[in-house]
Amino acid sequence: MFSKSNLLATLAGAVVMFFLGYLIWGYAMADYFDQHSIINVMKDPPDMGMIALGNLLGAFIVSTLYSKWARGHHSLGQGFQFGAWIGALLGIAVGLIWYATANFMDLTGHLVSGIMDIIYYGIVGAVIALVYQKTAAKE
Repeated sequence: MFSKSNLLATLAGAVVMFFLGYLIWGYAMADYFDQHSIINVMKDPPDMGMIALGNLLGAFIVSTLYSKWARGHHSLGQGFQFGAWIGALLGIAVGLIWYATANFMDLTGHLVSGIMDIIYYGIVGAVIALVYQKTAAKE
């Protein structure tokens, strides 16, 4: 669990999560989600330290799960596929539950957020897989 590959993949994944998350939700899609939000729940300014910590923990969890799932066979495509499944779980499944239980966003906002989560976690999974591939023991 605390192998060199896992720790390096965690660090790479956390950096990608932090900056890609800002690029997607803080910049590229910010206006879109403002239009589909029912109530503004954003902190102004957001707590960047907690965001970084959350990304680090999230990357560690995704990296650890990926290492169990991949069983030593690492590729960008396989990493993207794994991450996309994580994104579908967090984005679509949890998003629909949030839609059913809270007045956060309209249904369209949740569905688009779910699609963005699939892409986001797919890219994170691909980066994690690449690190595992590059740090795997040579035979």
